[in-house]
Amino acid sequence: MEKEGCGEARHSHELISFVLFINSIPLKQRRTFSLLRRLKSFQYAGTGVWRAVKTQHNLWIHLVAATLVIYAGFFFHITRIEWMIVLVAIGGVLSAELFNTAIELIVDMVSPEHHRMAGAAKDVAAGAVLIFAIASVLIGLLVFLPYLYDYYEINC
Repeated sequence: MEKEGCGEARHSHELISFVLFINSIPLKQRRTFSLLRRLKSFQYAGTGVWRAVKTQHNLWIHLVAATLVIYAGFFFHITRIEWMIVLVAIGGVLSAELFNTAIELIVDMVSPEHHRMAGAAKDVAAGAVLIFAIASVLIGLLVFLPYLYDYYEINC
């Protein structure tokens, strides 16, 4: 059984070796602009989003919530400023979930065995999503509660 902290020194040494290896690779010659390469990069990004949509349950939950919020925005005719705020919140939550997924995949790849620090990294990434999601719910309440109040005031 490893003593507490001994494995961390080994992982630090592996990380330093990896960084030195990466720095030893010569940088590629600067390439000229290529529309085909730009389009290909969008394809890779789309593939990444689709892969996450197919495999991440939490991303589905966020997408359903985003769809409902967008529907509510059209239903209540929210203002342009409110749309901007709501769309930034939606984009932020979805982006945070994608970053979280990427971090989890990388951590699982480099540390397939259970390691305290690997678990901590995944927990912190998930915490970032949670904070953005909570902030987005608060934004949603600030935007939509006045509309809901007016709607029920008129219809009840």
